[in-house]
Amino acid sequence: MKRRDFMYLAGMGAAATMLPAIPVWGKTIDPADMLGSIDPALKKRMADVALNAARSKGATYTDVRIGRYLNQFVVTREDKVQNIVNTESYGLGVRVIANGSWGFAATDKMDNDGIARAAELAVAIAKENSRLLTSPVELAPQKGYGEVSWKAPIEKNAFEVPVKEKVDLLLSVNDAALKGGANYANSILFLVNEQKYFASTDGSYIDQDIHRIWPTFFLTKIDSKTGKFETRNSLSAPMGMGYEYLQARPEDKINGVTTFYKGRYDMLEDAKAAAGQLGQKLTAKSVEPGKYDLILDPSHLWLTIHESVGHPTELDRVLGYEANFAGTSFLTLDKWESKKFNFGSKIVNLFGDKTQKGSLGAVGYDDEGVKTKNWDIIKDGTLVNYQAIRDQAHIIGLNESQGCCYADNWSSVQFQRMPNVSLKPGTQKKSIDDLIKNVQKGIYIVGDGSFSIDQQRYNFQFGGQLYYEIKDGKIAGMLKDVAYQANTQEFWNACTDMCDESDYRLGGSFFDGKGQPSQSSSVSHGSSTTRFNGINVINTGRKI
Repeated sequence: MKRRDFMYLAGMGAAATMLPAIPVWGKTIDPADMLGSIDPALKKRMADVALNAARSKGATYTDVRIGRYLNQFVVTREDKVQNIVNTESYGLGVRVIANGSWGFAATDKMDNDGIARAAELAVAIAKENSRLLTSPVELAPQKGYGEVSWKAPIEKNAFEVPVKEKVDLLLSVNDAALKGGANYANSILFLVNEQKYFASTDGSYIDQDIHRIWPTFFLTKIDSKTGKFETRNSLSAPMGMGYEYLQARPEDKINGVTTFYKGRYDMLEDAKAAAGQLGQKLTAKSVEPGKYDLILDPSHLWLTIHESVGHPTELDRVLGYEANFAGTSFLTLDKWESKKFNFGSKIVNLFGDKTQKGSLGAVGYDDEGVKTKNWDIIKDGTLVNYQAIRDQAHIIGLNESQGCCYADNWSSVQFQRMPNVSLKPGTQKKSIDDLIKNVQKGIYIVGDGSFSIDQQRYNFQFGGQLYYEIKDGKIAGMLKDVAYQANTQEFWNACTDMCDESDYRLGGSFFDGKGQPSQSSSVSHGSSTTRFNGINVINTGRKI
């Protein structure tokens, strides 16, 4: 967990408030009934009020999103519980096209009058926006699905697990870390449930129930003689799963230098390993700068994929829509139009996917009512596609949206957000040990760390959590002060080998920021352990 993520979670914990009861068409949802959901028939009636009001004011297209967003934070430090917080947000957003232009408005006044006023305001905003319009909105065709639903295929609803059980787990994690040699231990469990309802004039009424979970910890060990310290963060990935994610099974184990789990996570085992690794990090050899072959674990590579592939293939960045805040992209349209831009080596195949079970971005339908799917972005090393939504599809000759539209709240307007973007694993049977044994001079990197990348997502630098020196095909010990530098194109062209499907794992982020006003989304990135040859490594150690 990066510092900004830890501060975000801790800050959310500090912002706890008493939850009010929620009025819904004369009924009241008691906040004590946090797990209760609103009847889809009632949501359909509310959506129809908005659809009819917008149509009566001249909207040619309308969609309505009714959202109920539940969060739970359990925050501990050493032997104390710092915070237990439940938050809840509920309301309705209306997006319309009128006079060829978009308009949006939202409300938490969920009676007939409040909903109708929001819809009418959205139309008025669209008509005002049209005064500055240079070309009308062009939506890709979208069929209506009628009344359908989708639920995350969880095994155990984490919100139903007693808080005491969660606290006991986190305190046991802290205790194990402290007994193992850490001086400080923070652990956090963050749960999300999005209850989302979508309706549109295309004829869709879609009810969805989405769950996410993120267990994480942050450990520190100080050398009492020198005052130097080292940290080790959790190797967990946030996932689109229930509490079963924390119930790892023996068959989920993947053995490498440290123990990984495929699709599950053993938080206690990770904390015990982390505490021991802190001592090793304090005495590790500082890296010699130079060229190395890198073996990158999925717990590390997800972030490099996110920054160097996910962001530059967002079509709105390519078109300059995000230039003021998030930047642009080096993957300009001319590179795609050429149909031969060399992004990476022939074994590099990267794809967008909103369907993968357990991933953060998995939903049945996006926030425009488009059924989700997967598609190639980089195929055999060549740029073949971007990420696009309904009003962008025509720009790159698509007949339909790719289903990657998202808003982080009922009060936020939906726009193009990154789907899960992942690297296809190798086709030949290979383990982590198989990759390592073929490396003469290299570094095996586990876990994500600090990074920097330019506004076009081209020149970058990445660090990690754990670094192991590879000499003549064997692990020779731990290193520290490691970061690698490259540009996106040379890095992916240096990709020479990877493990097979049996090593494929997801990493990801709960807090991918974009847009003005800024929104945050959750996204996963999968890969197997992968080799990159001849990458420049620098020493980040401070010379005193």
